[in-house]
Amino acid sequence: MLELLHRAEKFYIHERDIDIPLQKFETLKNFFSGSVFIMASGASVAEFSVSKYSSFPFIVMNGSILRFSGTEINPIFYLCSDPDFPEKHPDVAVLGCERSKNIAMDLRCFNKIYEYDKNALIGKSLYMLNRVNRYPDRYVKTRIYSDRRFAWSVQKDTDFVCDFSILNKIQNRIGFSKNMDRGYFCARTIVYPAVQLAYMMGFKRVYIVGMDLNKQVGRFYEKSGDVAQSYIDDDYVDYILPSFKFFSERILKHEDSFHVFNLSQNSRLPDSILPKISYIQLDELLFQ
Repeated sequence: MLELLHRAEKFYIHERDIDIPLQKFETLKNFFSGSVFIMASGASVAEFSVSKYSSFPFIVMNGSILRFSGTEINPIFYLCSDPDFPEKHPDVAVLGCERSKNIAMDLRCFNKIYEYDKNALIGKSLYMLNRVNRYPDRYVKTRIYSDRRFAWSVQKDTDFVCDFSILNKIQNRIGFSKNMDRGYFCARTIVYPAVQLAYMMGFKRVYIVGMDLNKQVGRFYEKSGDVAQSYIDDDYVDYILPSFKFFSERILKHEDSFHVFNLSQNSRLPDSILPKISYIQLDELLFQ
């Protein structure tokens, strides 16, 4: 089993004589500009022509890497934060690692992939994907405060934008991270940390593909009648909608040069929170 080690001011994932260094997101801060696609796994992904936009960078996650099958396009990042995915779909997770130079996961996901294919992580740039208030300190202990105490402690911290509430427990889990090395706010959908990553990397326009948030329709790679277990209905009300609303009001409205668009016309997320655009409008923004 892979373990997290700290040596000479650097972190590694380690097993026996294997040491794989972890990179810092900081090295990519404002490294990019322009446009990026974030590829989710909703059914509407099937409508998206990957090849048409091959000249643009992609951030992909979980099963959305399957949309790149039959192409020579390699995403700049592959993300996975739920160990259930590489456990149930190890071949797909390994494919994501093979096709992407940069891989961001938490330790549990790294372990699932390593157990399935010990070579999948070799030669890749690996980044530790941890929630805020769950990141390891320099002594490799997991530092966990109460959500309320953490939210209070970072009120003047420029790496985080969040609110503090004495009464509302969930509100203390809503926010936006500008420093992925110190963790991300999860919103119970991996699209949200992907947006935080795109922001930190310096992209100015983010186009989200396949964020349908529709449990009944399922994911584009699932067979009919084989929809995976999902808690999206509960998570949407408590975390997804409040998180994106917070992001819209506290980040987008105050960042004149940063824009995020939703390409899923049937997305559950209202247009008033993230503007929905058609593919005709997308082409106008990208090619004209």
